[in-house]
Amino acid sequence: MMVSVFRQLLAAVFLVSFAAAAPAQPLNWYWWKMEPTLALSADQSTQIDAIFQDGISQLQKQKDELDRLEGKLSRLIETSASEAEVTHQIDRVEAARSTLNKTRTLMLLHMRLVLKPEQRVKLNALRDRREKERKALDEQLQLEKEKLRQSPDGSKRPDSTRKRTN
Repeated sequence: MMVSVFRQLLAAVFLVSFAAAAPAQPLNWYWWKMEPTLALSADQSTQIDAIFQDGISQLQKQKDELDRLEGKLSRLIETSASEAEVTHQIDRVEAARSTLNKTRTLMLLHMRLVLKPEQRVKLNALRDRREKERKALDEQLQLEKEKLRQSPDGSKRPDSTRKRTN
């Protein structure tokens, strides 16, 4: 039972993480509006949107506070503050990070609770498909990085592909 709840929560975390994890990108990926296979009712969409809007507002405030605390920690480290001062600030930073993560997870849980069981199954399938796509892209990027590491003169090529000079 707990494993199932945990898996469902992970699915929601994954789907919303596209929006929350990339600060350079605007938060405009509304999976509940853009995924017709979930067959959400207008009421469900409205409920999830309200949860998201409230959650994002809280998350932005908490992220700003985390950034402020991390900045202070960086300044303490740069000025060679005492270990006690740095440790105290680390505790504050980690508490703020924990609060941010709890708020995000609870937002995702509340969004997920709006879904019907069959919609959760579809959401899990969507998450699985996107995870496979992400892994395929990661593998492709790794291959491209390997190709770029190869120097033009062949000095870093595997022995079997090196040019012989006799």
